Amino acid sequence: MRALVKRNLLLFFRDRAAVFFSLLGVFVIIGLYLLFLGDVMKSDFRRIEGAGPLVDNWIMAGVIAVTPITTVMGAMGNMIDDQRLKISKDFMSSPVKRSTLASGYIASSFIIGVTMTLFTIILAELYIIANGGDLLTARALGKVVAVVLLNCLSATFMLFFVVSLFKSPSAYSTASTLIGTLIGFLTGIYIPVGALPAAVQTVIKVFPPSHAAMMLRRIMMEPAETAAFAGAPASELMRYRLSMGVAFELGGRIISPWQSTLYLLAVGAVFFVLSVWKISQKQRA
Repeated sequence: MRALVKRNLLLFFRDRAAVFFSLLGVFVIIGLYLLFLGDVMKSDFRRIEGAGPLVDNWIMAGVIAVTPITTVMGAMGNMIDDQRLKISKDFMSSPVKRSTLASGYIASSFIIGVTMTLFTIILAELYIIANGGDLLTARALGKVVAVVLLNCLSATFMLFFVVSLFKSPSAYSTASTLIGTLIGFLTGIYIPVGALPAAVQTVIKVFPPSHAAMMLRRIMMEPAETAAFAGAPASELMRYRLSMGVAFELGGRIISPWQSTLYLLAVGAVFFVLSVWKISQKQRA
């Protein structure tokens, strides 16, 4: 399997267009933020002291949360290309088991997702510092990396199963474009969660990467929140968190980070089982 993982990694990183387009959704979000979203949001919170670092950390946490989705989806393109070029048939005629082949795609996609997201964290921190914000502490950075690993794992199993359903490159390309377009809405980046209708808020709270975004926002925004809401009632801070997707409320109860962690693990486990089932069905066929 190691040789398959190495092959897939080389194929992805040698294709500069694939690397670029896997980050296209991230670039779009950052571009929109720099052009007008950032100024609009900062003006909405102009009465809050230190609104700049607060909003900067909020948007960058969202960007870090969506990077695993777009990059893992891009990495899964290797599987589609192998089908298109009939390379998958060569693999099937070799002693390589179908489960080993699938594990190679999954492992390489996970590594690509983690690598690209860590790179995004570096860029995000540089942007925050350049705008007068503070660098993450070692403890906070450790928490961010832990959430990233969990998010990448969940996204990899989920997207592997989804991509395995596609039979043509056009279907894969359409799905990639759709995900890249909607990911900003589904994680509450373009429009804060509290400003959306109740039905849309429910969809966002069910979408797994939104929980990763919520946890990342809570970690990265904590110092800025402490400074901005110093002396303010706890109810005002919670109202802000619910509005901005820094906390989720479901059934009248606030969802804790541990519950979100368990949810991401459960989603990853479910799609892992589904992927194993699909592979076993193909092996029998």
